[in-house]
Amino acid sequence: MTRTAEKINDLVREDSSMGDALEAIREEADKNGGEVQWADVNDDLSSGQWGRLIEKGVLVDGDEGFEIADREAYDEALDGDGDGGSFDTDVDIDAEESQWSQWDKLAGVGALLLMFGYWIESVRDTVGGALDMFLGPLDAALPFYAVILSVALLTGLYSTLLQANLMNPEIMGKYQERMKAMQEKQKDARKRKEEAEERGASEAELERLDEELDEVREEQMEAMAENLGMFKEQFRPMVWIMLFTIPLFLWMYWKIHGVGVGSGEATIIMPIVGETNWSSGLLGPMPAWILWYFLCSMGFTQLLRKALNIDMTPSTA
Repeated sequence: MTRTAEKINDLVREDSSMGDALEAIREEADKNGGEVQWADVNDDLSSGQWGRLIEKGVLVDGDEGFEIADREAYDEALDGDGDGGSFDTDVDIDAEESQWSQWDKLAGVGALLLMFGYWIESVRDTVGGALDMFLGPLDAALPFYAVILSVALLTGLYSTLLQANLMNPEIMGKYQERMKAMQEKQKDARKRKEEAEERGASEAELERLDEELDEVREEQMEAMAENLGMFKEQFRPMVWIMLFTIPLFLWMYWKIHGVGVGSGEATIIMPIVGETNWSSGLLGPMPAWILWYFLCSMGFTQLLRKALNIDMTPSTA
C-alpha cells in the first residue's frame, strides 16, 4: 500500500465522515479534469477536513486549484482494494466441518484406555502378547534395532496418511487468518489511540477510541473461544495415530522389560552415547529404545511427506 493510501485510511479512521468528503472530492475532480477547488466542495466537507487533506499531502497544488497527489492510491483506498487498515475478521468458517464423528470419538476413547497399559501389567502383557503374533516373526528375522526402525517406518507411514486425510489445511488456514486479522485490528486500534494522545485529541475522541479498543478486545475473546474448532481439527488425526501407535509401544515395552530381547541384542551403539542398554535412560528419564524410535520416526515421516508430496501447511486457498 502506498503512503497516500495510508494517509487516506488514517484520516477515515480519525473521522468517519471523511469518506463522504473524499468521495465528493473525487467526483468534482472527475468533472473538472482532475482538479478541485474549495468553492466546489464546501457544501460536502468542512474547512477543517479540507485543511487536513492539504496538510497530509493528499491534495497538492495544481494549475488552478488542487489535485489528488496519487489518484491510483486514492481510488484504491476509497474502493477498498488495498489492505489500508481494513481487517476482515469475518472469515467464513463452517464449524460443522471441525466436528468429530462417532468413530473419531470411539478412537479417542480406545486410545485413552490403551494408555493404561503403561501402568497396568496385565493390559501390557495382553496387548504385547497379541501383537507378538505379528511382530514376532519380524523380531526373529531382524536385529532388534532394525525391528524398532521398521516399527518407526510403519508409524511414520500411517501417521502421514492419517494427517493428510483427516486434517483440512484450508480450515486451519481460515482459523489462522482470523486470528491474524484480530491481532492486526487490535494493534491498529492501539496505534490510533496513541497517536490521538500524542496530538492532544479531545476527550470525546479519546473516549471513542477507548470504546473501540474495548470492542476489539471483546471480539478477540469471542474469536478465541470459537477457535476451539482449530484445536479439534488438529487433534482429530492424533487420536487415530495414538490408537494405532500405543499398542506398538506396549509391545516394545513388553519385549524389552518383560520377555526380554536376545542376549546379543541387549545393547545398541548410538551416536555420541556409544554402547548402551535399551532400558538405560539417555535423555532424562527417556530410555534408549524410545529415543531410537523417535529419531527413526521423525526422519521417516519427513521423507514420506516429501515422497508422497503431502503438505500440511495451513492454506487459505
